[in-house]
Amino acid sequence: MDFLKGHSGGDGERPPLYFPQPEDSIPAKSDGEMGPMGPWATGRTVFTPQGGFTGLRPICDRYSITQFGPGEWRAHNQTFFQESNKMIHDAQLSAYNGRNSIQRVFKESDGQQQENKERLMTRAGEVFKWKSELERELQLMTEEIDLLEVEYRRVRASLSVLTIPESIAGEFLQLRATRLEPDLVRDDVDAELIKELGLCTEIRELLSRTKEQIERQALELKAAKTRLEFDWTDKKDAYEIDAQCIGLTNDSPLILWKAGAARIPGEQSTPAGYEHMTREALAQAETTRQKSATLRSTLDSIYVNSVRDLRTQADRVDAALAQKVSITQQCCERLEKELLRCLYEISQVEDSIQNLKDSTKNLDNTLKVAQSRLDNRLLRRNVESCRDVPQFGLIEEVKTLGENITMMKGQIERAEQSQMGLIKARGNLEREIIVKRKSLYIDRDRGQLLRSFYPSAVALSGHS
Repeated sequence: MDFLKGHSGGDGERPPLYFPQPEDSIPAKSDGEMGPMGPWATGRTVFTPQGGFTGLRPICDRYSITQFGPGEWRAHNQTFFQESNKMIHDAQLSAYNGRNSIQRVFKESDGQQQENKERLMTRAGEVFKWKSELERELQLMTEEIDLLEVEYRRVRASLSVLTIPESIAGEFLQLRATRLEPDLVRDDVDAELIKELGLCTEIRELLSRTKEQIERQALELKAAKTRLEFDWTDKKDAYEIDAQCIGLTNDSPLILWKAGAARIPGEQSTPAGYEHMTREALAQAETTRQKSATLRSTLDSIYVNSVRDLRTQADRVDAALAQKVSITQQCCERLEKELLRCLYEISQVEDSIQNLKDSTKNLDNTLKVAQSRLDNRLLRRNVESCRDVPQFGLIEEVKTLGENITMMKGQIERAEQSQMGLIKARGNLEREIIVKRKSLYIDRDRGQLLRSFYPSAVALSGHS
């Protein structure tokens, strides 16, 4: 409107001729409808389909359209100036509001950006704290897995070494089964060897169960460690993302339009849920690690008790074997001495038999002399055939010699029977000495040598 006032010529002046004048009647009074024909219209009616949707072309002369008047033309010019002035005012107001909006929006956006940066820094610090906790727990889990792996190798070594006492006891029992029948008895050595085999079987079952427990515990540790590693990886990536977000500014070359970035995914967790999941993972890992440590602590007592029982039983076997060897050796030495006595007595009996036979032979000659004398005295005739004292003496001599010869033959028979008994006893003694020597060979030469390879307590504990 100030623009229009500038063009009105001031107070008392008429407006420019292209603006409405005081005498203009606006809106202008209508002179009635313009007919198709008139004194001022020299045209003619034309009706064609190309005449437009109005149906009739206006009546025109050959120079102008007689639709508006001069007042309306001046009013029409004023409309454009008024519209331009209104648009300029609106543009100036818009520019002023825009400047104010820019200052307010930039101040607000800078404040929000700084607040969100501080929130990101706080969140990054929290993520870094949990990441550090996970790293510490992962380090402890790794150390626990290594320690459990050492115990697992130790159990496997113990099971491998345990085959040695089992083989020694089993082989020794098989060797003792080859003893000759008189010595094939269920003695203390056999009983202790059977106990040792049973103890080895029990300890093998115990170590096998322990090995299975270690394997299950190792799987639990690795599963817990895997969960921690996944969680640590997520937190590491989240920390790096937040650190990258903290470093972003309006001048950063990495900022781009990201359509749909302001959405909230349905799978996102809440801060409470985030902390709960992290604490739960750490608590599970701590529980699994403590369980593994408890299992490792029980392994030492298992090894101590098992090794103590094995060594105690091995000492019992060795003591029983040493006693058996000592007794067998004493018996064998006594048998050998008895065999020497038997051989000596056999030689004495043989000499005695020979003396008895020689004596009997001499008595036979004496008897022959006495009988020859009696027979010769029977050749006396008539009165000379007298029962005199020599006759009775010779008869008594023959009788005495016959009795003595019979006694000597009885002595020879008894001596021969004694000789046969001594020979049989010698055979029994020799056979028994062979039995005892074989038992000594099995128990002393083979058994004690075999027992010398019994593993030590360190080897049974699984230490190389």
